[in-house]
Amino acid sequence: MLNPLIQPSELPFQAVDFSNVKSQEFIPSLKEAISIAKDNIEKIKSTPEAANFENTILALEHCAEEVDQVTNIYFNLFSAHADEEHQKLAQEMSSLSSDFSSDLLLDNQIFQRVKEVFDRRSSENYNQEQTQLLEKTYKGFVRNGALLEDDKKSQLRNIDQKLSKLSPQFSENVLKDTNAFSYHVTNKEKLKGLPESSVNAAAQAAKEKNLEGWVFTLDAPSFIPFLTYSEDREAREKLWRAYNSCATQGESDNQPILKEIAHLRHQRAEILGFETHSHFVLSERMAESPVKVHDFLQTLLEKSKPAAERDVEEIKEFKKILGDDSEFMPWDFAFYSEKLKEKKFEFNQEELRPYFKLENVIAGAFEHAKKLYQIEFKERTDMPVYHEDVKVFEVTQSTNQDFVGLFYTDFFPRKTKRNGAWMTNYREQGLSRKGLLRPHVSIVCNFTKPTPEQPSLLTLDEVRTLFHEFGHALHSLLSKCNYSSISGTNVYWDFVELPSQINENWILEKETLDSFAKHYKTGETLPVEYIEKIKKASQFQAGYACIRQLNFAMLDMAWHSKNPGSVDSVEEFEKDVTKQTQVLPRVEGTLTSPRFSHIFAGGYSSGYYSYKWAEVLDADAFELFKEKGLYDPETARSFKENILERGGTDHPMTLYKNFRGREPDTGALLRRDGLV
Repeated sequence: MLNPLIQPSELPFQAVDFSNVKSQEFIPSLKEAISIAKDNIEKIKSTPEAANFENTILALEHCAEEVDQVTNIYFNLFSAHADEEHQKLAQEMSSLSSDFSSDLLLDNQIFQRVKEVFDRRSSENYNQEQTQLLEKTYKGFVRNGALLEDDKKSQLRNIDQKLSKLSPQFSENVLKDTNAFSYHVTNKEKLKGLPESSVNAAAQAAKEKNLEGWVFTLDAPSFIPFLTYSEDREAREKLWRAYNSCATQGESDNQPILKEIAHLRHQRAEILGFETHSHFVLSERMAESPVKVHDFLQTLLEKSKPAAERDVEEIKEFKKILGDDSEFMPWDFAFYSEKLKEKKFEFNQEELRPYFKLENVIAGAFEHAKKLYQIEFKERTDMPVYHEDVKVFEVTQSTNQDFVGLFYTDFFPRKTKRNGAWMTNYREQGLSRKGLLRPHVSIVCNFTKPTPEQPSLLTLDEVRTLFHEFGHALHSLLSKCNYSSISGTNVYWDFVELPSQINENWILEKETLDSFAKHYKTGETLPVEYIEKIKKASQFQAGYACIRQLNFAMLDMAWHSKNPGSVDSVEEFEKDVTKQTQVLPRVEGTLTSPRFSHIFAGGYSSGYYSYKWAEVLDADAFELFKEKGLYDPETARSFKENILERGGTDHPMTLYKNFRGREPDTGALLRRDGLV
């Protein structure tokens, strides 16, 4: 039988044959893939002709396609559906792929060929995309040690090997601690305040564990409604503490791991001639330097902190008005915030749920993409998937039915899936040895599950998350590039959030909501008065929301923009770093860093600021849609052609200016949030 992890799939569009993917085959398959890649590399090295774009740069682009295929499938499943057997392979898979990457990037013979092509670039007639690939390839070697002496190369290889094992271990510990906690309730009185959807989901969770009563977990669809609605303050504290002390003790303690990761990253940056890891990372970002990031964050801090402090004071006063004189603590914030929102705007999120049936929201997202970009989604029930919750859609052009890509959705929590929401690719768009390929894209979320009593009904925040990840997916699906390493979402990290975050804006608009916000029982469209209330409430506690994101971004920069070697206590370090963004009481023994997977296991190190950075871009860009029309064909065409189709084929600011006609206006974000 053909190896489904290496051989071209015989399924339509060469989709991954998940029905034949076995955990025990990953290691031997990766070894085989590496062997194929090394043979391809030897062919490049032994080419008698002088190095040129085709026989060196393009050949390198295609040399490790099998390695990419195996690792893509493995690590995507590691996040989305990994049993113990799958998880146990993570360190060896990471080690093998890290060794292969080091072997290639530290191969002086290959680098000299790349350098030959790079040094002659001014005399060649390369187009913009070829130039971008050449520069990215050259920088990729340099930023991974190609110019170093042999002893420094050896040090770098050693560091990369260690880091390749530590990040999966960090993720494993977070997942392990998340799964280890559950709050079992047998007394119905303890459920006071909780919405029916939350109670039903908890009953279903208990049933799955063969328990009577109700079970609440640290998965977002369980944890967030509990903190928001439960009248049991003691229980709210219990869940809040469990979440905020995740991976801080025992066998799952991530504190020594994250300190080692930060220290190794700093060492690596120094070996490469950079002051810190942040200097290394940001030299390839729109922000360019830690100073610019710090200045950007400080500007937002100055605007948002007074507003955040007013937001918190308002909640405290409201708590007292309701007769609760106890000390205000973090586990009170979401609860009283929701009550205040209900009083101010005369609605709560739970009233909206019946209008946000998951299947309707997905159909609405598809209709939204059709109106903007003329693409259609058709479910394929004949394609194998890795879990019964997963669905596959064939994406085509509305005009001529040309194939655009495959789109996978995976929406519900399970023990084999990590928390959060993300978009990923099983196959990038671009040229391969098999020709020009269209992408296979997936979005993975953790939404409220259906129960025997009702379908999956989303909160407004979950709808926003779906549109966010769908925006990332559109960036990949609509890519029209020649080279996969600079196609789709392969752009600067502080630009990659623009397509996702701008896509969220439409869910506050009546024209978009009318396409999917329909009561799951009656079919009634979401009433206009609710839409007005949603829009009015969109600025509610914008100061607090901003300061919360700044807290994460500043913590990230603190770990990576200075030498972390002197950090002894993670708790004391966090306490010192976050005091300027602290607006809620600090609770001893609770930490952010040990569960901060974005920066210690997810590629966002020195990059968490990019969410706020991209908010400036998306607020400014959406102002044009508001001005010209939400679905104005010309504006949508310009965004598609200048942003979504172009991937990383040019500098992000150039792409943005091609769309907007100017650089972004920071004031757009402040105006949208009501902070000016």
